Amino acid sequence: MKRIIGMLVLIGATVVSFAQLAKPVKFNEEVFDFGSVIEEDGPVSHEFVFTNVGTKPLQILSVQPSCGCTTPGWSKEPIMPGKSGSIKAQYDPKGRPGYFNKSLTVTTDADNQPIILQIKGTVTSKNGFSPVEFQAVNGNLRLRSLSFNLGKVFIKDEFVVRDYEFYNTGVKPVSYSGKTEGPEYIRVTVEPTVVEPGKKGTVKVGYNGKMKGQYGFQSDHITLHTDDELQPLKGFTVYATLEDYFPELKPDELAKAPQLRFSAQAIEYGSMRQNQSVTKSIQFTNTGKTVLEIRSIQGNCTCIQTEADKTKLKPGESAAIKVSFNPQDRKGTQTKSVTVYSNDPQNPVQRITLTGVVD
Repeated sequence: MKRIIGMLVLIGATVVSFAQLAKPVKFNEEVFDFGSVIEEDGPVSHEFVFTNVGTKPLQILSVQPSCGCTTPGWSKEPIMPGKSGSIKAQYDPKGRPGYFNKSLTVTTDADNQPIILQIKGTVTSKNGFSPVEFQAVNGNLRLRSLSFNLGKVFIKDEFVVRDYEFYNTGVKPVSYSGKTEGPEYIRVTVEPTVVEPGKKGTVKVGYNGKMKGQYGFQSDHITLHTDDELQPLKGFTVYATLEDYFPELKPDELAKAPQLRFSAQAIEYGSMRQNQSVTKSIQFTNTGKTVLEIRSIQGNCTCIQTEADKTKLKPGESAAIKVSFNPQDRKGTQTKSVTVYSNDPQNPVQRITLTGVVD
């Protein structure tokens, strides 16, 4: 008998526990995804429908949005048991491109624990492009960037072409005159030459590595002539990193190739003073079977000067590169680098790290 009574007490306690945990408000959904929201179409809204599943009338006391871009509205009258009410969430996408995830904190007179509702989506443009992706503004045109980075370009190449998309966000067509100011090793075309409002165009940038004839990271400026009323002259920076091209070699060919090996991969300058140049050397060796050529040595800062003892090394021969580092007006820990370009087919580009602390 005592055992039965104990089980009844346990069951009763469990029922009471579940009753205490049961929420008096049940929403059909607590998260709503608008999907793609067109910015030009204005605010979007959704109604969260709920039911009073309790035994007493229920009233919504407050609905607090997580930002001013979300406007709430809700049933102000008490909701009787078994009846339904709603909370309306409105989101204004104007000037808010990209993904959003906002919340509404709902407080009722039936539960001290607030209920969190969520709305989410992605704001895009009616033109079909994402303002998040095309954030750079140049007059009435929007691009991914105000610079064109071609990445790696081989010195043997003649006019490697890369494409860069843009959109005309204005109300009038924008025409490219065909004139571009810039170095002769950069050529530009625009397709189509006349881009209608809301339409996409492509800037095609051609870069002649052979004509440029320099190794490493290169930066140039170009100006495109258009009839854009907001900004007819459109300036852009063109980046490229020039290197030698090496075809894939057979094992026996690799065995005969030159090999550049440094005595270390870093130079430590230790404690330095402002505007006082410090020079250190690093040794390198040709461990290959044919002549090694050092084709270019570049520091990543005007504060670095380099000089090699020799630029052509026979197999087994060694030399040194002097690296002078002038911290100028810099202070604190400094990290720079020197890039060495050679005819080593396996490692044609090698970097040496420079570190020091300027007192």
